[in-house]
Amino acid sequence: MSRVLIVEDQPAVAHALEVLFGLHDIPCEVAPGPERAIERVATGEIGLVVQDMNFSRSSTSGAEGIDLFRAVRRIDPEMPVLLMTAWTSLETAVALVREGAADYVAKPWDDDKLLAGVRNLLQLRRLQAENLRLHSERSASRAAIARAYDLRGIVYESDAMHRVVSLAVQVAASDVPILITGPNGAGKEKIAEIVQANSRRRDRPFIRMNVGALPDELLESELFGAEAGAYTGSRRLRIGRFEAADGGTLFLDEIGNLSPAGQVKMLRVLQNKEFERLGSNEPRRADVRVICATNADLKEAIVAGRFREDLYFRLNVIELAVPALADRRDDILPLAMSVLEELSQSRGGEPLRLTPEAERALLTHPWPGNVRELFNRIQRAAVVAAHPTLTPVDLGFDGTGGGASAVSPADPGEKGAVEEVLLRNGGSVSRAAAELNLSRQAFYRKMERLGIVLERRPRE
Repeated sequence: MSRVLIVEDQPAVAHALEVLFGLHDIPCEVAPGPERAIERVATGEIGLVVQDMNFSRSSTSGAEGIDLFRAVRRIDPEMPVLLMTAWTSLETAVALVREGAADYVAKPWDDDKLLAGVRNLLQLRRLQAENLRLHSERSASRAAIARAYDLRGIVYESDAMHRVVSLAVQVAASDVPILITGPNGAGKEKIAEIVQANSRRRDRPFIRMNVGALPDELLESELFGAEAGAYTGSRRLRIGRFEAADGGTLFLDEIGNLSPAGQVKMLRVLQNKEFERLGSNEPRRADVRVICATNADLKEAIVAGRFREDLYFRLNVIELAVPALADRRDDILPLAMSVLEELSQSRGGEPLRLTPEAERALLTHPWPGNVRELFNRIQRAAVVAAHPTLTPVDLGFDGTGGGASAVSPADPGEKGAVEEVLLRNGGSVSRAAAELNLSRQAFYRKMERLGIVLERRPRE
């Protein structure tokens, strides 16, 4: 597709262009009129059309050139067309540039400028073809993965997420521990679900636990269980998450918050497949695949002495790094449309949709809260909007169509979302923090920043 088609009915002009292009190693051929030109473009072998505007000595209006240009564009809308025109057809050439012609060159032409223009347009055509090929391959690859694996309804278009999902389904069949890294709200738990759904353990328990949502004194009993009387207030046997996940998968979020004692026991489980309930010296065994997630830099935590290096290497046999939403902006609108579709079906009536300004606001917002923030904003908009067409204001933005001022320190949309989480969890800070993948301390700081006050903090 690197050949230039010269459409010129004057043999001397056509020959001059052939010689010029040939001297500079630009493959070309001549079509003496529109009919032959259309035949050649239809073959798909042409990368650039350089066409005259008039093809009969009696015509100077450029009408024939207009018809040819439009015929070429109907055959191949992406075909670059360079118009060659005398001054009498200059106005027509300018009008065709507005219609999509690549450029125009006045006769007599300047050789250097003409060659530079032709080379640039051929390079553009090659890039367009390569992008189309890569897009087609990526689309085919995504479609193949979606057909072959259970992706748990994940929505994405970006290459960055495609790489993560591809690796997740690839390593799902093994039983090695996996560490999923990435910022809060980016979708780490969804990736863990994909691994579980495509593993040999898919029909066995999938137990989730937010390590950062519990105080240190309860972590060990939650993970490994506790005998009756093992600690104050403990009257019954507690089965830990490892026992509950026997034969299946245990997903531990915020693993960086695991206490030093918990890290020692976790290392023993991974090494020997053994653990002990709190208050017991009897070793127990469980066949569990461990998937951990963290938004912390564990290497930095190792240097600071907060995390064991040997445990890190046990957990991080395979790392799946989920990028922030701001680093995969191709996913923003598909995710938004997916949420809108679900909400539209649940509420009935006219489907929800976004104004162009709302789409721009979504695309330009920095998304510090990642996918979770996107979901919360759209859910909030669906509730507060008085109409099915959502605007930037409905989404909690400043109404200018840009996202720069969204999520200010006391953003009402964020405050409303946090209050909804608290309400849904009966005022329990621990459960609300766990839902948002935050520690209790971080959740209390967020409440303080947003001005949320509980009349009475429940005992947790």
